[in-house]
Amino acid sequence: MHLSIRFVTPQEAVKVVKSNDHVHLSSVACAPQALIKALCERGDNGELRNVHIHHLHTEGAAPYTDARYEGIFQHDAFFVGANVRKNVQAGYADYIPVFLSETQKLYRSGVLPCNVAMIQVSSPDKHGFVSLGTSVDATLAAIETAHGSGGKVIAVVNSYVPRAWGDAMIPMSLIDFFVEDNAPLCPAHFSEPTDVEAAIGKNCAALIEDGATLQMGIGAIPNAVLAQLGNHKNLGIHTEMFADGVLPLVERGVINGANKAIDRGKMVSTFLMGSQTCYNFIDDNPMVAMMDVEYTNTPSIIARNPKVTAINSALQVDITGQVGADSLGTVFYSGVGGQIDFIYGASLSKGGKAIIAMPSVTNKGVSKIAPTLSPGTGVVTTRNHIHWFVTEYGAVNLYGKTLQERARLITGIAHPDHREALDRAAFERFGSHFHFIG
Repeated sequence: MHLSIRFVTPQEAVKVVKSNDHVHLSSVACAPQALIKALCERGDNGELRNVHIHHLHTEGAAPYTDARYEGIFQHDAFFVGANVRKNVQAGYADYIPVFLSETQKLYRSGVLPCNVAMIQVSSPDKHGFVSLGTSVDATLAAIETAHGSGGKVIAVVNSYVPRAWGDAMIPMSLIDFFVEDNAPLCPAHFSEPTDVEAAIGKNCAALIEDGATLQMGIGAIPNAVLAQLGNHKNLGIHTEMFADGVLPLVERGVINGANKAIDRGKMVSTFLMGSQTCYNFIDDNPMVAMMDVEYTNTPSIIARNPKVTAINSALQVDITGQVGADSLGTVFYSGVGGQIDFIYGASLSKGGKAIIAMPSVTNKGVSKIAPTLSPGTGVVTTRNHIHWFVTEYGAVNLYGKTLQERARLITGIAHPDHREALDRAAFERFGSHFHFIG
């Protein structure tokens, strides 16, 4: 099949955006920077008012959140990433609290319109398909919504976008405008785990059984966990995202998906962020299925695999097991994300384990385990959802434990410098009986 594409400039393409429109951007490494820049130029020229911009976490610049665009662009994202955090905290940008599994539902149910979807895709194949590469998540729902409601879909065709399989493959007929921009995707930068993070990784890895299906995010702790799994067998991946840390385990045959009940032999994810090596790995790789976030993150689907082991992190945990993960006090640092999706999905899985893992103290030595969450802190994982809790000092299973039992267990893996104060707070909260629990 002979395919010809008529490319337009980014400036031409973004002319379809009107005041009061809702615009969706591809996520993470696939944020369409050429279109973002052109759209902001229209904002600078005074051509737009009250344009709502939606996305998950994006990499690269996010100038539409700057104070100078107040009244021009309204940032209503589904997650607070590092590139928008300062402006969200200052009130120039905003955040929609939502389970990651339901971000697609916001579009498909009509709660949010999508007038224009701005995406980034691979070069087309001979069959007339392009791939969404590293960002399927809610982007597929945004494309469908815009296409089905008379809106527009603008695609940046980028030879650096990997040709990922699964729901990432879409027909070119869904796209109204094509823009060419062969800029390398934003890579993730990894640091070596500290001694604390390595200890947390070791404690988490001890809970992972052969044949488990893994979910974990990106960063030092997930990498520290993965580094401990070299002698495991038949691990699988069903996650919202993965990064370079899984690649050595794939090469060694440790991750092969042989024990999965669904998508056997495949690594399932909805977005990813890593180095160019990671992007090359998923390119035209039938072992990787990049799927709609409704599929990857719906707890009932997650639970269909056995021994789902979900490892997520937190900003603060109180002595009853309440987990603050999106905010500390009234200040937002991230979002709900997929934590509850996978905590609940893992708890429903046969032999599954839901794990919250974090350092016991901040870089300044402040205890991240507290008698109560700081006032204003949002509870992401409730005390009735939490099962395993891990710090560098050990792992405790809180499932089925009373409040007082939890306080003793959690205090036992707090930093030694803070255990006495936590113990005293529990005594004041629960009374003298607290000290007589066996």
